[in-house]
Amino acid sequence: MSAYAILATVQDRPGILNGLTKVLADHHANITYVDIHGGNQSKTYFEFTLDDGSLDTVLQELKKVDGVLEVLETPSFAKIYGKRIIVMGGGAQVGLVAMGAVSEADRHNIRGERISVDTIPLVGEKELAAAVRSVVRLPRARILVLAGSLMGGEIAEAVEEVRRSGLYVISLNMAGSVPDAADLVVTDPVQAGVMAVMAVADTAKFDMMRQLKKKY
Repeated sequence: MSAYAILATVQDRPGILNGLTKVLADHHANITYVDIHGGNQSKTYFEFTLDDGSLDTVLQELKKVDGVLEVLETPSFAKIYGKRIIVMGGGAQVGLVAMGAVSEADRHNIRGERISVDTIPLVGEKELAAAVRSVVRLPRARILVLAGSLMGGEIAEAVEEVRRSGLYVISLNMAGSVPDAADLVVTDPVQAGVMAVMAVADTAKFDMMRQLKKKY
């Protein structure tokens, strides 16, 4: 099985997604990701695995689906954007974590990695808890960094939930119960960003499992 990505330009109308997925299902393709951007001419992006040698046939059949305007093979998001680091919390702290993460990611990306950094300055217990829980639904998200001066309560509960789902969480050393719930606590926000990148980079010698529940 080989991994592929395609982008279909289609008319935005009922049944068009069913037509596309039926072709993929008929060829025993395993769809791993779908992204849709609406409009009169909608863009539908698929990532899937498929038996070698059958992609050309799939593309031809997709083009025959009623309402399909164009179908192109494209590089996958994993190849373009790669692993994602999510940073959220107070604006100033988020900016410093991002500075460390982007600088470290650049070192690894020029050696063949693909690591991207996403940030969201956000305040409020309920707002942050909801955002934390949503990270596990983001494609390619590998690690979450919580940057702030006070986080606890429902946010800590959300951290425990996403950790059980396999997501690593780094917390700045702050007031509240979030540092106790996180996998790793780092005082310096720039260092926290650097360590987040090192934790996901294949080109770094940093084992996150050996750092669990440590504070720096």
